[in-house]
Amino acid sequence: MEGTKIGVKERLAYGFGDLGCNIIYSAMSAFVLFYYTDYVKVSALTIGTIMLVSRLFDGVTDLVMGVIVDRTKSRFGKCRPWILRMAVPFAIAGILLFSVPSGLGETSKIIYIFITYNLVSSVVYTAINVPYATLNALITQDQYERSVLSIFRMTLATTGTLLITNLTLPLVEFFGDNLSAWTKTFAVFGIFAVIIFVITFAGTKERVKPSRTTKQEKVPFFKGIGILFKNKYWIMITLTLVFIFIQYSLNGGAAVYYAKVILHDAKMVGPMNLVASVVQIVAMFTMAFFVKRIGKRNMMIVGAVIYGLGFGLFAFVGMSYAGVMFASALKGIGNACISSCMFAIVSDTIEYGEWKTGYRTEGLVNSASSFGFKVGNGLGSAMLGWILALGNYAENSVAQSASSVMAIKALFIYIPAAIAVIQIIIMLFYHLDKEYDSIVEDLSNGKTEAV
Repeated sequence: MEGTKIGVKERLAYGFGDLGCNIIYSAMSAFVLFYYTDYVKVSALTIGTIMLVSRLFDGVTDLVMGVIVDRTKSRFGKCRPWILRMAVPFAIAGILLFSVPSGLGETSKIIYIFITYNLVSSVVYTAINVPYATLNALITQDQYERSVLSIFRMTLATTGTLLITNLTLPLVEFFGDNLSAWTKTFAVFGIFAVIIFVITFAGTKERVKPSRTTKQEKVPFFKGIGILFKNKYWIMITLTLVFIFIQYSLNGGAAVYYAKVILHDAKMVGPMNLVASVVQIVAMFTMAFFVKRIGKRNMMIVGAVIYGLGFGLFAFVGMSYAGVMFASALKGIGNACISSCMFAIVSDTIEYGEWKTGYRTEGLVNSASSFGFKVGNGLGSAMLGWILALGNYAENSVAQSASSVMAIKALFIYIPAAIAVIQIIIMLFYHLDKEYDSIVEDLSNGKTEAV
């Protein structure tokens, strides 16, 4: 299994899945707060609180879905059936997210937002994304092939982000630049997502089986959680994912405010994201070469350094168009390094956990890590709402106060740069890259530390 070669078609089919997921994820990161504050007219503080509370529920549903995946048995495998089953509900939920009825009162709007936001994030997105994330570990056990799959995944995920960030506002404007325009825009995106998920289902295959000495009984929920916390490398990666997705959420959500207030042109968010995404996509084609030579852990560290420098550079370039684009490009390179490894490295901790405890729980490992990055996304989204409110951001004001300007700079520049330093510190303690081959060899020979 370790030497399994995955063809280009299957790599592409796998990668398409995250393109589909990003239709909703990128929209939630980049535009949902903007939609709620500037179109639905609900305060940023209220939305930030809803997003954080939702993440508590989200954590439970992630872990439950992980257990469901581990217990799923079908002729299509553990993960692929869920990708097919949830494709249409995913599209419908995305449309509902951006369909707040115009005639609702303030309280009714908040109730609608709470229900639809949780439906999308905590139920539908979880039910398709946890199986999709787990699929990497079931296609192959080869560490390098997992990295290549992750590179295809993140290249196409970035393509999805690129499409959403550059097409959403023009499509909204094309459909009338009002509440119903957002609904029509995401109806188009939803149809596209369904087609993409069918490609992922049809074009991938689950191959990996547990070691012959691995315990095969159904692991009770709380016992499974206890097993996870015996896996030190899973803990490190989950913490790292929390911080990475706080960064992503702040970067995606604050960009439109940074462009609108600091650069005095909300449409600048398009070119900024375009440059970062194109550079990232180009850089991703070189990532397999570097991952093979320096390993995932070192790539994560290098990426955090470059990504953090990209954020920091915005503090010095001001309104210079060339400077803004250069800083965006630097972020793209750093993100290529991080995103090429961050999900494949989660899959590697599955073998360590199996070797350490005698149990293989790929669904629970990926669902708990999914919980980690959703917590990061939720914290980032909540921070957006809270810090904008603390800075007295005025939704429809032409001129913003000094405190509002500082709040936006903190969200888009200073906090993400500081988080990059934290990521580096955590990854310095990660040594699984050096241990992985011997662990897989032990498993193939029926050996575990637990036996």
